[in-house]
Amino acid sequence: MTSRPRLALVGNYNTCQPAHPRLDALIPHLDVDVDWVASETVTEDIAGYDGIWVVPGSPYADKRAVLLAIRLARETGIPYLGTCGGFQHALMEYGQAELGFDDADDVQYDPDARTPFIVPLACSLAGEQAPLFLTEGTRLAGVYDDAESTVETYHCKYGLNPEYVDAIVHSPMRISGWDAEKAPRAIELPDHPFFIGTLFQPELSSTPESVHPLITAFLAAVSQRALVTS
Repeated sequence: MTSRPRLALVGNYNTCQPAHPRLDALIPHLDVDVDWVASETVTEDIAGYDGIWVVPGSPYADKRAVLLAIRLARETGIPYLGTCGGFQHALMEYGQAELGFDDADDVQYDPDARTPFIVPLACSLAGEQAPLFLTEGTRLAGVYDDAESTVETYHCKYGLNPEYVDAIVHSPMRISGWDAEKAPRAIELPDHPFFIGTLFQPELSSTPESVHPLITAFLAAVSQRALVTS
């Protein structure tokens, strides 16, 4: 009998984080086995999961461990989804490992960071809905049946420092979602089985009866990974 795919939700559970109770409501209706993995307990063993989702809740108790989980997903082809904090940390990890910004950081951890990759948004998106403009030909656009735009739900106050947008644009990583002012709202790695980070939170607009299509696409990749590696 084939076991079900295993998904790690990486973060620090907190009922005050709007996403976490929403995820709790979704989990029993997903066709995967889900473990909440506190950031400070992450080790290289997390590579044994079929999918890694870094959930909202930044700053995390152990930043380095979260970056480790993201690196393992990126380097070994484990399907990855990062929402809000998971988007921010995916950018930091990529900046450190692939773009030469060894000390790329989030000002929530170090207000005096030498390379402030993640900084406060010009306008807070806590509890807001906003348009999302999709980059043609990306995996994310395909999630929305190649639509040009949609509206998504946010609960975030931090994003990519505008000073480093060009570094991402001129790298293999693609910015697959933008806001109306051309600020990055989603990223992906085209040559990865599934690696997407979004500042918006698809879990907030999901119900057990209607799961966001991005989550559905991610879980399909997780299931495929489980089939290949079983």
